[in-house]
This record gives sequence, structure tokens and C-alpha cells, in this order.
Amino acid sequence: MAIPTRRSVLRGSLAAAAAGALARPYIANAAASTATVWWTQGFIPEEDAAFRKVVSDYEKASGNTIDYSLVPFAPLMQKIVSALTSGDVPDLISHDVNDAVLVPQNAWNDKIIEATDVVEAHKSEYNPTAYLASQYFNNIKKQRSFYLIPFKTAVIPFHVWNSLVEKSGAKLADASKTWDAFWDFFKPMQQKLRNQGMRSVYSMGIQCTTTGPADGNALFNAFLIANGGNGIVSPDGKPHLDDPAVKEAVIKSIAFIATAYKEGYVPPGALSWNDADDNNAFHSKLMIMDLDGTISTEVALYHDKAEYDDIATLGLPARNDGKPNTAQLGVGGAFIPKGAKNVEIAKEFMTFLLQPKVVNAYLKQGLGRWLPPYPSLAKTDPFWLNSGDPHRTAYAREGLVDPTVVNYPVFNPGFAEVNATQIWGSAEADVIRNGLTAEQAADKAFKKIETILAKYPIVQS
Repeated sequence: MAIPTRRSVLRGSLAAAAAGALARPYIANAAASTATVWWTQGFIPEEDAAFRKVVSDYEKASGNTIDYSLVPFAPLMQKIVSALTSGDVPDLISHDVNDAVLVPQNAWNDKIIEATDVVEAHKSEYNPTAYLASQYFNNIKKQRSFYLIPFKTAVIPFHVWNSLVEKSGAKLADASKTWDAFWDFFKPMQQKLRNQGMRSVYSMGIQCTTTGPADGNALFNAFLIANGGNGIVSPDGKPHLDDPAVKEAVIKSIAFIATAYKEGYVPPGALSWNDADDNNAFHSKLMIMDLDGTISTEVALYHDKAEYDDIATLGLPARNDGKPNTAQLGVGGAFIPKGAKNVEIAKEFMTFLLQPKVVNAYLKQGLGRWLPPYPSLAKTDPFWLNSGDPHRTAYAREGLVDPTVVNYPVFNPGFAEVNATQIWGSAEADVIRNGLTAEQAADKAFKKIETILAKYPIVQS
């Protein structure tokens, strides 16, 4: 008879957990180990409490210890970059923009351990976009493999102050159904509100920022897709900057964003906003509407019912050509850096978290700011689509029901550098500050992108 290993015993406990049978404590064996984990601090306290519960439940089930650090978004990024540079790394790293910033280039440079066994176990459950976003190109091995372990997802919905729309004399139900026209719908409201004494209100929160790190890129990509430019890079990693449809989409996107700013419909500070500034501006009612990732805007006011209920959360209107729009799906996941001392425990912890019941409870306790990676949970748990919460329903429909696409760095790590360089925000600033036309700004941006992408030739073995 085979002697059970600690891994086989843990698998048994995980299976029991999946069936809801974590009532009896797991008896740790003598080989119990500790894994060091770095995790992004939550936007709200409920998210951190949810993570601590997962850790506690895993430790009880496995007998292992998770030595975790919850670190705010920006400091964690600095901490991770420093660790990957020095080689002094933890066993597991989760950052909210792993899919778009950290994993693409570090997988390219062979600095991440494959996690195929963990991800493939849930292939049939994953949102196809999330499953695709777990695979990155390794330039040493000349092939794609699984380097990100997705456990949450997000899209970018619209956030609108109902009271401001109504005070302007408009009705949100009358909003236009196509992209540019939807944005334009809010422009006349600005003057009508200012005529009533709201002298500092603006129509829209367009993040034409040159600062970043994430929101300005996400907003530009939403415009790019709405203008028919999603083909800027194909799944094989090949860029298509010379595609006429892509060029036209980039020019139209730059022109709309820059013109809205120059015409005074966007708060002046938006050129230097960071990812929290638009949330703060919206909460202070500096603008009527905003397009921003997750429902962080809403859940920050969750315990202020009047304010929470005053916000309308809306999915994306149709593309400018009238065709159905598609949201980019942000994929929150963890990765195991090369040099990790306890790879086995890191994988076991993620295996525990990825159980549908566990990950669902984790994200629900975080008030649904992040969506589950398994669309089936939206069908089986009314929390996501049928709880009566209009914010969560609109958000979950956009991310779990409607079609989605991956962030571009998944296909080519060069786009992670494009994002970090804030090329699109710089193009918008060239029109706003430097007097370039949208065509000139687009040409300048394309040249920068070509130079960056030339460093990432994807040739598969």
C-alpha cells in the first residue's frame, strides 16, 4: 500500500473543502512548511479581511503557514521590481496589474516558474479570456506557457451621478447607445449645472494622464476598441500598426480625448492624475461621470447608502459603428518567481484559493469589487447578477456575461513597456499642450511603439 505524501493528504483536504467539509481541522504533519506571500492591499477593509480568512482557512486545512504581507498598490510594485532585480524573492506574488505589467516581461525573461498544473486543473471553469491571459511567451524557451494563476477579473464600467444628471434636467435613460455619442450626451449638462451655481463641475472624468500607471491606458484602449482598433496586436504577438483600421482608430481616439479636454469638459488636473485621483474627483462630484476599472468607485461608499444609491453603474455602449462593444478583461492573478524557496506550498495555496466555493466567498466578502474567474458562478450564485444591487449586476454582466478580450501585453510583452511609458497619454498631451494634430501625435506614438516592440520579436520554436 502506498504511503500518502503530504501533497496527497492536502489534496484530500482540498476536495473536502470543495464539498463544503472544512468543519474538522486538518492535522498537520511533521513536514509542514512556510511560504512567503506578497499581496496587494485591498481598496477597502473588507478585501483584506477576506484574504486573511483564506489564509487562516488554508493554514487550518494544510498545517502550513503563510507568511504574508499586504502592501499598498504603488509600494508593492516598487518592492516587487526590487526583489526581481536582486533575486531575493518571496514564494508567491500577487499584484493587481500582474497581467499587464509584471508577468509579460518577466515571463519573457524566464524569471517566473510555470504553473501549468495549477491553471489547467480549472481549464473548463475559467473565463476563456482569463485562461488565455494566464499564458505568456518565454523568449528563452521560445514558447508560451502558464505563468499567471488567475483568481479574479475586472472590467471598466461607467460611473454616473444620478442626482447631477437629473439636476441638469436630463434623464439617464435617454443616453445615446453608441460610444462617442454616449460621451457627448453629458457635455451640455456641464453648463446647465454651472448656471445653477455648481461652478467647478465638469462633464466627464477622462484620464488623459501622462502619469499613470493604469487608468489612462485602460481608458485609451476602451476608445481604441470602440473605434475598431482592437487588431493592434494579434494573438501571435505580431503588431499591426500599419493596418489602416488601427491607424484610423488611434487618430479618432486621440482626437476625441484631446478635444474634450481642450473644450473644457474634463477637469484640468486630469493630465497628471494617478489611478486614485479620478475616484477622488468623482466622489467630490467634480464631474458627472467617469469610466474606471472595477466598482471601486461605488464600494468605497458602500456604507454611505445615500451616496451609494445615487451612483448609476453602466456597461459599455455599442462601438461607434453600432456593433457590439467588447471590454478588456483585467485578470488579477499570482505568480511564482524563480528563486522562490517553497514552490510546492505556493502552488498548494493557490490550488486552495481556486476552489470555486473558496474563491467565490473570497470575492464576495470583498463586496464584489473583483469578479470571479469562473463565469459559472454568476449563474449559480445570485450575488453576482440577481442580488438586487444594480452596481454589481451591471458590472458582472459586462465582465461575466458579455464578451471580453485580453489586455495587449498578454500577446506581446512590449505593450507592457508601452503602457509603462504612457505613450497614449503623451500623445494626447502633444495635442493638448504642444499643438500637434491628432494625426501627428498618432504618428509620433507609432514610432515610439515600433521602437519598443522591436525588442520583443516573438519567434516560436
